[in-house]
Amino acid sequence: MQTRVSVGFVGIGTMGEPMARCLLRAGHEVVVSAHHNRQRVDRIVAEGAREAPTPSAIAERCEFLITCVPDAPQVEEAIFGRAGLLAGAGVPKFFIDMSTISPLATVRIAERLSNDGHHFADAPVSGGPVRAADGSLTIMVGAATADFEAATPLLKAMGNPSHVGAVGMGETVKLTNQILIANIMMANAEALSFARKAGADVDVVRDVIASATGANYLLQTWLPKTWLAQNFEGGFAMDLLRKDLNAALEAARTMNLPMPSTALATQFYTAQAAKGDAAHDYSAVAKFYEQFTQDSRR
Repeated sequence: MQTRVSVGFVGIGTMGEPMARCLLRAGHEVVVSAHHNRQRVDRIVAEGAREAPTPSAIAERCEFLITCVPDAPQVEEAIFGRAGLLAGAGVPKFFIDMSTISPLATVRIAERLSNDGHHFADAPVSGGPVRAADGSLTIMVGAATADFEAATPLLKAMGNPSHVGAVGMGETVKLTNQILIANIMMANAEALSFARKAGADVDVVRDVIASATGANYLLQTWLPKTWLAQNFEGGFAMDLLRKDLNAALEAARTMNLPMPSTALATQFYTAQAAKGDAAHDYSAVAKFYEQFTQDSRR
């Protein structure tokens, strides 16, 4: 049994709820504040978490302060807002941001906190709600070595933390993953549409490619549950991927790095989001091809 610590958690959403549940399961004290989805807060409180009226009240009670919210503005509001975590952090605390945001914003946030004597790690995750629920998330941690070591026992309750470098590198590695999945999803959709239009059995194609060089996780595991099943509910929202890709493109511009494939993929996702799929799984981008393959479906 690891040492029990007090953990404040801001962002009891689709990912935050199961992550907070893992912390409770590991025996930690978890304190949360109200979320726009009241049902999630009520559930986690019923399972043993405590509720505080504001993030600042959370910080007064907790040693570790976790944020897991949609984007940099929400992270900044949760930490630096009038009733934010920093307002209640009278002594040095350990802030861990598990959101996926721009590494540029992450470094700025870390600098502000370190000026007040606080510790900080960026620790975005990959694995979705299913792996959040069973505590097997991939956690990419950007932090000083000593801070990573201090946070590791806590992070292990939620998944498998890897130290990938200094502050900001966690977000950099996470955005690298997002660049890959965005482009691989587009490649899968285009390739399977090619096969379908030619009259091939898509299930047979997938079975064969599973042992060929084109094999990938999205093709074998994700698409059968989403696009191929015509089920776009849940999963990973297209708008969240678009947000991540825009953060990656912003960072790339500061490095004078062209990323034409990612820029093009972002336009496809933007176009499909505008057609009503913003909250649907990002595999819905494959609908672009469906208008050309309807007559070849089996």
